[in-house]
Amino acid sequence: MAYADVNGLSLYYEEHGSGAPLVLLHGGVAGSEIFAPILPALAAGRRVIAVDLQGHGRTGEIDRPLRPELLAGDVAALIGQLGLERADVLGYSLGGVVAFRLAVEHPERVHRLILVSIPFRRDGSHPEVVAAFDAFSPDVAEPMKQSPAYQHYAQHAPRPDDWGEHIAKTSELLKDDYDWTDDVPKIAARTLLVYADADSIRPDHIVEFFGRLGGGLRDAGWDGANRPANQLAILPGTTHYDLHLSPALPAAVLSFLQ
Repeated sequence: MAYADVNGLSLYYEEHGSGAPLVLLHGGVAGSEIFAPILPALAAGRRVIAVDLQGHGRTGEIDRPLRPELLAGDVAALIGQLGLERADVLGYSLGGVVAFRLAVEHPERVHRLILVSIPFRRDGSHPEVVAAFDAFSPDVAEPMKQSPAYQHYAQHAPRPDDWGEHIAKTSELLKDDYDWTDDVPKIAARTLLVYADADSIRPDHIVEFFGRLGGGLRDAGWDGANRPANQLAILPGTTHYDLHLSPALPAAVLSFLQ
């Protein structure tokens, strides 16, 4: 357990296991502890670096908005501070969009990329999910104090009173009408896309994402000679909200990384 001073931020991270480095980036209004159920499997043969992003977990807020490109810059700086030329990176939900920006804006820091349950456009999520993003406002901070998310925040955040500010920044982030279509071809790292079979992302958007990465465009052939470099995994019996808990996730990730 340690902190790194990056970009004016005291960034918390934990290291587990040894071997080739794998950076884990968690979802929103959470922290790296959400990976606890799958961490032993991932760390069995790898050096896992689990990060708490700005305003999440044990990393405090600073005077700047929550933006994927800024969070990606923090992760790039951490990888450099750890003396690593580059690392494999797994990002889930919010962590996935951060990992996407990391691969686009700091490609020299990313070896292989695992994007878990993210769209590359805001409208890639189901309409009711986008509507929920639009309805998420700073006013939910007080009622959310009854949630496990707040209980974790109150226990671990350097300044628990920042909860309202954190929710306000999250609300602003969720309303960003981003479209990264033109950035998908800029991802040079070999990539694994992972989704639930009952995801918050539309199935047609998942297929489009994979296609834009060169996947599913033609038959691989009986000998696999035309198999694409990038991969897609759909985990059965999961949703966006429990995908990161499934033992099928580390199985898919480790197969891809090996």
